[in-house]
Amino acid sequence: MRVDLFDFELPPERIALRPAAPRDSARLLCVEGEALSDHLVRDLPTLLRPGDLLVFNDTRVIPAQLEGRRGAARIGATLHKREDARSWHAFVRNAKRVSSGDRIDFGAGVTALAGDKAEDGSILLAFEGDEPVELLLERAGRMPLPPYIAGKRAADGRDLADYQTMFAREKGAVAAPTAALHFTPELIEALEARGIGHEMLTLHVGAGTFLPVKADDTDDHRMHSEWGRIDARVADRLNQVRSAGGRVIAVGTTVLRLLESAADEHGRIRPFEGDTAIFITPGYRFRAIDGLVTNFHLPRSTLFMLVSALMGRETMQAAYAHAIAAGYRFYSYGDASLLLPRDQKSVG
Repeated sequence: MRVDLFDFELPPERIALRPAAPRDSARLLCVEGEALSDHLVRDLPTLLRPGDLLVFNDTRVIPAQLEGRRGAARIGATLHKREDARSWHAFVRNAKRVSSGDRIDFGAGVTALAGDKAEDGSILLAFEGDEPVELLLERAGRMPLPPYIAGKRAADGRDLADYQTMFAREKGAVAAPTAALHFTPELIEALEARGIGHEMLTLHVGAGTFLPVKADDTDDHRMHSEWGRIDARVADRLNQVRSAGGRVIAVGTTVLRLLESAADEHGRIRPFEGDTAIFITPGYRFRAIDGLVTNFHLPRSTLFMLVSALMGRETMQAAYAHAIAAGYRFYSYGDASLLLPRDQKSVG
């Protein structure tokens, strides 16, 4: 499909630079079939049904933004995917000044040797020393805010808490699973009182999630890969919920992508551990999920293509036009949507 079919105009003032406070006071646009209705995130218990199950990503964002030097050259690096215990693939600013074998000094006693450039333009960085890389990053790294926020303001102390979900546990992400930023213990308690449960999986979100689609046609776009895991117990419970007539609602596109990667052709979710590079565009047949809670995404992005695949491109263009006109806040710190496709329960 042509990428320009997924374009839309977004006024810059609609980009949120800080999250709503409290978190569950963010606005929520419910798209059910083609019908639109305006709510708050804390209204979710009344919008879902007893027996439904929300699935969250428990990944934790690490301080993956580094600033350093290679000789006199200033080098910036954003880690995006772990290769092994000491090596990470990174998108590097001023990469033309870095060659394989160069040592980059990130300060605070943190150095890394550069490897070869990959097809996606990233460079493999091998961190030196014996300390765990996580400790090195705590010393030298910064919270990696998305480029559309970082371009307007610097990360600060508030972001250390604001850019982590209440479920954050497994260290390894370089971007937050932002749909879950809206959830609070009080909201989870209200959902449980309504008979709506929740489960966890892990997908370490990479910086590739922010890469623009440069191709003119979706067939020519190469999707980034990310590592994820679904435990057997979680897979079993999700299958049981659907067998009993409940709906599995993914909280965030990271959760949706991992569940769809783990589902067989009959919609049964299998235990999973490994990389996924699934690219979902209109025409895709969803097998593992019945709905999605997600924020508002960038024009021409793989994530807007994903929600268009779930709900229909025209429906999502109309929903986004409504959100813009109604003053919804967009992107990572913005408001949310609840997407409930018509007849999705028949899938699988």
